[in-house]
This record gives sequence, structure tokens and C-alpha cells, in this order.
Amino acid sequence: MFHLLDLIGTMAFAMSGALTAMHKRLDPFGVFIIAFVTAVGGGTLRDVLIGRTPVGWMQDLQYVYVIILGFGFAILFRKKFDRLRTSLFLFDTIGLGVFTLIGLEKGLEKGLHPVICIALGTMTACFGGVTRDILCTEIPTIFRREIYATICILGGIVFFALKKLNLDNDILYVVTSVVIITVRLLAVKFKWFLPAFDHK
Repeated sequence: MFHLLDLIGTMAFAMSGALTAMHKRLDPFGVFIIAFVTAVGGGTLRDVLIGRTPVGWMQDLQYVYVIILGFGFAILFRKKFDRLRTSLFLFDTIGLGVFTLIGLEKGLEKGLHPVICIALGTMTACFGGVTRDILCTEIPTIFRREIYATICILGGIVFFALKKLNLDNDILYVVTSVVIITVRLLAVKFKWFLPAFDHK
């Protein structure tokens, strides 16, 4: 289940990156590069921080194949994604939920404190999107008023709370991912935002 979720998150972020790049009217090579860095950016940062080198996608070509597949789907079915922003949002949200979980588990494997694990989960989920937005000259979603990184932190808290109940790992993974995805969908639907600081 863990590996399957990892591959799903990788494909979701690859498609998110490809859709953003196509919206910016990049050429096919540019679209592929944005798809690739969006999919592996967060995991690469996480692996470097915890000393896991070569980083994950360099050790398992499945990730590269999944990114190519996601890129291909985004290109072939781009006309089906008639509401580009909606499609981008959905793929980005799926990636957010899954990659938070991956970061949490990688931190636990290294025996890190739960607070550090939550930080790793948040970076894993958000950094690929930050890289995508910067390369596409957008203000990164994590820096806007939209609730984004905060949801990853919430997901981490839920993860460790449920872990104390000794649930089966597969159930733990699915519930944590669903909580993150659901909260983000609700936050956008009902326009939940963190308060902004008044500059005056």
C-alpha cells in the first residue's frame, strides 16, 4: 500500500506540473521538465536532508516511468481537462495528501522525533509544487493565503494520533491521506483562509 501510494502521488504531481507548464504554453521538453521536478522535488529535498543518497528516484526507475506516464496522460488528454484549473487543483491535492504521508514514514524509518517527521512530510508534499510555481513564474501556493502547508501539518498530527491506536498500517496510510485531501477540498470550497498580517 505504501509503495502504491508513493507511485500515485508521483503521477499526480507529474500531471500537476505538466498541466501548469501547458497553461504557460511551454514546449513539450519544458512541460516534461516541469512535470519531472514537480514529481521529485519534495522527495529529493527530503532524501538529501536525511542522508538517503542516491535519492529515491535514482534508485528505482519505476518512478521515472510513472512520471513519463503522467506526462503522457497530461499531453494526450489535455483537451479532456477542459477545466484546467480544476484538474490541476485535484492532481495537486492528491499529491499533497500522499507525499505528506511518504515524508512522515521516511522520518520514522530514520527514528526521528514526530515533530521533525511532520516537518519532513510537509517539505516532501510542498517543495515540488514550490519549484513548479517558481519555474513557471507563479507565486508558490504555499506562500498564498490558501491553506496548504498547514493541512500537511494537520495530517501529520492525525497520523501520529491514529498511530497510538495501533491501527493496521494500510488503514493508517489511507485515512491520513484522505483527511489531508478532504480538508483541502473543503478549505477551497468554503474559502477557508489563514488571516493575513496587516502591513500597517
